[in-house]
Amino acid sequence: MFTGIVTDIGTIRALEKRGDLKARIGCSYDMDGVDLGASIACNGVCLTVVEMGDDWFDVDISAETLSKSNLDAWTDGARVNLERPLKIGDELGGHIVSGHVDGVAELISLTDEGDSTRALFRAPQELAKFIAPKGSVALNGTSLTVNEVQGNIFGINMIPHTKAVTIWGDAAVGDLINLEVDTMARYVARLQEASS
Repeated sequence: MFTGIVTDIGTIRALEKRGDLKARIGCSYDMDGVDLGASIACNGVCLTVVEMGDDWFDVDISAETLSKSNLDAWTDGARVNLERPLKIGDELGGHIVSGHVDGVAELISLTDEGDSTRALFRAPQELAKFIAPKGSVALNGTSLTVNEVQGNIFGINMIPHTKAVTIWGDAAVGDLINLEVDTMARYVARLQEASS
């Protein structure tokens, strides 16, 4: 489990396609404290460390994960949001995030509002019912609060700190963004379906 609070920005150092995709990600984590088989959220996708060095780790990315995320668009040198998993006793600063991306949203608008930036996204229609004003979403692994929803379009506001410590400072209209809806919203919708 994760919180959606990004703890490092990694860099793609190598990509190798061989059935699945293998990626080498450079990072500033103390890799002595990371075990083989550990999970690290990479742009919000929970991936397993399969090899590692002093300042890098390798992950294998399945075809299923590629079909549900934006990881198939990774290129050498691309920057990615990273988060180590939550430990019992850690502060829960964002919201409960599983690292199981539900789909990809399109960034359709960026507007500066003072020092902050308002961003609008188009969610896949089948996921829109799980997104509510003042609810939470994880976008490229970042826990963000939804400001408004209209159909399958939703907006969030990013403060300068968020843009500085994540890859959101690099965002551009047209970007495809990993979207994980709030788990509680999914369960509420499921309960409503069951009672209908």
